[in-house]
Amino acid sequence: MAVNYQLELERELQKNEGKTPRLLLHCCCAPCSSYVLEYLSPHFSITAHYYNPNIDTPEEYAHRARELSRFVQEMPLPGAVDVLAEPYTPAEFYYRLRLRRAAQAAAAGGYDYFTTTLSISPHKNAVWLGELGEAFAAEYGVRWLPSDFKKKNGFKRSTELAARYGLYRQDYCGCVFSRREAEARAARKSAQNKHGA
Repeated sequence: MAVNYQLELERELQKNEGKTPRLLLHCCCAPCSSYVLEYLSPHFSITAHYYNPNIDTPEEYAHRARELSRFVQEMPLPGAVDVLAEPYTPAEFYYRLRLRRAAQAAAAGGYDYFTTTLSISPHKNAVWLGELGEAFAAEYGVRWLPSDFKKKNGFKRSTELAARYGLYRQDYCGCVFSRREAEARAARKSAQNKHGA
């Protein structure tokens, strides 16, 4: 039977009613983080941990970090949110590395929990992310906050918030592979438009 991570999250939030635990929230970009921060900030003191080494260029990496900081400053979030942007390290690429680094940062910073915004994407597997998160929680002695942020219309809400705040919304995930796919899609569309005109 599959785990319902949204239900697990709601149970965890209920257990913490009246408390404000610290949460290190791994963030990949401002649009994906928007709904998650809105949803979690009433329940936690959050550090938005920007770490995304799969981004293709240092300029793209810095642009996303600035947008996350701008969003946190502009949106009236009910709880405290700080931003911790890691240096650009493109050699570290996979989800495993990002979640391991988030767990390390959470343990080193004495956070009560850690989690990631990655599960908001319709293209990301929340079960796999949860399994990785649990493994790193055990390894580093910090609790994983179970989540599947695409539930409860999270992805839709993130696109609404991105539009409202004028957040830079990339047309690819940021890695060189998805950039190439986006460029190929644009080239095909352009070719179709030329032949269809």
